[in-house]
Amino acid sequence: MKCYAYIIVILGSLWVSSTLSAQEQGGRLSGSLETNANFFVRDSLIGAANTPQYDRQLFGSEGWLNLNYSNWGFDIGLRYDFFNNSNLLNPTGSYTDQGIGMWYVRKRIKKLGFEAGYIYDQVGSGIIFRSFEQRPLLIDNALYGLKVDYQLSDNWNIKGFTGRQKQQFDTYSSVIRGLNIEGYVQGDSLGTWSLAPGFGVVARTLDDASMNSLVATLNTYPTEDLFIPNYNSYAFTLYNTLSAGIFSWYVEGAYKTEDAMNDPFGEIQRGDNITIGDKFISEAGTVLYSSLSIAPPKWGITLEAKRTENFSFRTRPQSQLNRGLINFLPPMARINTYRLTARYNAATQDLAELAYQVDVSYAPNRKVSFNANYSHIDDLDGVKLYREVFTEVQYKHKKLWKLTSGVQVQNYNQERYEFKPQAPIVETVIPYFDFVYKLDRSHNVRFEGQYMLTGDDEKAGAKQDYGDWVFGLIEVSLGRNWTLTASDMFNIDPGKNSPVDDSGEKQSLHYPRFDVYYTTGPTRLALSYVKQVEGVVCTGGICRLEPAFSGVKFSANTSF
Repeated sequence: MKCYAYIIVILGSLWVSSTLSAQEQGGRLSGSLETNANFFVRDSLIGAANTPQYDRQLFGSEGWLNLNYSNWGFDIGLRYDFFNNSNLLNPTGSYTDQGIGMWYVRKRIKKLGFEAGYIYDQVGSGIIFRSFEQRPLLIDNALYGLKVDYQLSDNWNIKGFTGRQKQQFDTYSSVIRGLNIEGYVQGDSLGTWSLAPGFGVVARTLDDASMNSLVATLNTYPTEDLFIPNYNSYAFTLYNTLSAGIFSWYVEGAYKTEDAMNDPFGEIQRGDNITIGDKFISEAGTVLYSSLSIAPPKWGITLEAKRTENFSFRTRPQSQLNRGLINFLPPMARINTYRLTARYNAATQDLAELAYQVDVSYAPNRKVSFNANYSHIDDLDGVKLYREVFTEVQYKHKKLWKLTSGVQVQNYNQERYEFKPQAPIVETVIPYFDFVYKLDRSHNVRFEGQYMLTGDDEKAGAKQDYGDWVFGLIEVSLGRNWTLTASDMFNIDPGKNSPVDDSGEKQSLHYPRFDVYYTTGPTRLALSYVKQVEGVVCTGGICRLEPAFSGVKFSANTSF
């Protein structure tokens, strides 16, 4: 009943506003639609099986319709969500529901502003609080509540907020509240340097049901692992950006009071038996993060470093993986886009991570540019988690063709990132190229090629993980409307985890994909036939393990 009441209230407000604005001609209505449909074709050979979609449903879809209206200083928004046999929430499960996924009302009265409904915001870089959406992973951590901000002066602002975190079409029961002050200080009249300081505090109060469940679990622990959980936890952050000429330096330090957290690699000893995984601990947490950017002529240099210790901050400690996150920890590895260079991703570790990243780009002229990146991630005990060396060279030949090529080298701790016990650190070397040739003003063709060479798993007597891969793609753009692509990812030298045939031999399988895209104005339609290997999917440093996929995908996106 609550959803229908919200619909009536919001649509009623839109109707009244639009009726009045028709007289004054001052209103503006805009929106967008995004929808996906998946047709599942069972293929047990690649592991695309044993889920409700492959076994019986055969179809799944999801969609989001946004409506936004502005008039008289008010901003009103509404989003309708639907999920039919969707595998976005749980890749091995099925989710069906529909209703109002988000609504908001915003207004500014001179120096005072307010927003009610579903709020997307953050404090600093998000280390202590970030309400955000990552639609490809069905993460929607909006804060359902109220936010008020006040402009103290031209350069200083304060905001406060409170509410509960969104959980699909409901909310978690724990209460969140926070305060944030931000400012700007110009160093001199010439503006050669400036400061942008900020301070924030966020508190979370556990609901009784979550606390009772936590206590019941703790009562099963040995005496040495017991602790008294706190209802309230607090996180504080202090941050600043210093800008001076070609330099920009951001630094943030955060502290979280003692709080119950879930350790996915925790050990509980009961007599002679040791249980590993999902152990509750209680610790205070810290994060120190800094980013330095230097931009001399023709150069771009960025240095990042982060130390994280016990900074899992969730609506309830029982939430795991990507669910119930109150905050967001900046990723410390490059976001790759090519199919094989993006196969192994370093998910952010919230309990223990010591990392740094260096990115350097150089463009001596308009034709040639160079880029190199190095990522180095360990835990606080010095265990290697991730290494990446990425190089790229781009050459543009007038307006006729462009070539991009390079090499990526990785070390990837599969045991830690994918929860695969005793898996060795995967070592890869990936050369790649991307060539675009312009046939005329409205037609071009693109070729893409990559090869992944993996190390040997000595214990298994085979290549690591799935072994070596080769990937090729051809894309043809036909005018402004049509784009056609065909690609294949071939397991050229199978590894330990590759499928086997009836005789027990590892199989070299093809994973083809064919796409047709049609674009007209703001509308884009896509129809694809896909066979996809199991792997990690990441969006902005937030990752999850996806099972194999076999079938047909359709998507439609438009805005108005």
